[in-house]
Amino acid sequence: MAGTLAAVSHSARPTILVLYTELAPYVLSCLNALVEQADADIHLVRWPLNQEAPFTLAFHPRICVHERASLAGGALVDLVARIRPALTITSGWVDRDYLRAAAEAKRSGGVSIIALDTAWRGHWKQWANALIARIRLHRSFTHAWVTGKAQAEYARRLGFGTDRIRTGFYSADTALFLPLGERIMAMRNEQWPHRLLCVARYIPTKGHQLLCDAFAELCDAGDAGDWQLWIAGTGELHEQVKASPSGRHARITHLGFKQPEEMRTIVEQAGAFVLPSTYEPWGVVVHEHACAALPLVLSSAVGASERFLKEGGNGFRFIAGDKSSLKTALRMLILSHDIELRAMGQRSLELGKAWSPGSWAETAAELMNSRR
Repeated sequence: MAGTLAAVSHSARPTILVLYTELAPYVLSCLNALVEQADADIHLVRWPLNQEAPFTLAFHPRICVHERASLAGGALVDLVARIRPALTITSGWVDRDYLRAAAEAKRSGGVSIIALDTAWRGHWKQWANALIARIRLHRSFTHAWVTGKAQAEYARRLGFGTDRIRTGFYSADTALFLPLGERIMAMRNEQWPHRLLCVARYIPTKGHQLLCDAFAELCDAGDAGDWQLWIAGTGELHEQVKASPSGRHARITHLGFKQPEEMRTIVEQAGAFVLPSTYEPWGVVVHEHACAALPLVLSSAVGASERFLKEGGNGFRFIAGDKSSLKTALRMLILSHDIELRAMGQRSLELGKAWSPGSWAETAAELMNSRR
């Protein structure tokens, strides 16, 4: 557990309030870095853990954790009044009490940020949000911190000026994955593992069935060489996909949910990472496996490809939801020589290094110090 309210409120250090929905280890790695780099105290309000991803979390001693259920009604606004945060970071706008608390933080003179990973797609609901947000969101927020270019476009449509938008809101826990990538590059001199790895929850938008179907067809046609496919994760479609004809293929293994620490051994045996999502606004998992020095095969729906995939340099892209396009991308990977795969892995590692929780913390500190 984390520090108590008293333990983090008495010092002269700046106070940061984080209002989050589903907390994951990579988010916590950024918050832990922020505590150290900004010499700050953090009050973190979180929703309950997603039971499909029951991560074990290790909090910095100067992060005070509040369970969302314990702060009903005006309790969040009261918390803001007590701690007077210099910086407030709010995960989206789905929680109305979060919006009220963020508005109070803004009124008290602090910097108040909305964090967004939703890409601009131009459908009617987003146009409606753009109209409504110009009134409602700006009562609560001074800045928008988004993941990538398409998300920055959404923030602009929501009325934030370009000087009030930052990108790079998500970062992998590079302290966990970069040493793994360095070790992989050091120990693979000539032979490269011929094993695809997919890490994703088994939900409709992740494309597990499409991946199993495509890979099984390649195997049965003699086009998969000696490659295998491993899939890590759980979710509502886990048993259905696992029990499907292609999901039962002898060269496909379903690993179930794994904690980040358990993934090290699995990643060390992998030769490439594949994410066949039909909807993936960003995908921190892409950053993680780039840091782990794996070539990437990503669908066109994966937002993180803009930062971590250089097509032909460290992997391949295919049309989301298109089995033929996926099979073509997998063939290109499979036909690559081990020397080429190693070069792709090195390029992935370089791209993964370019952003980190430390970079994230620098952006947060810059925003906090900018005030208004």
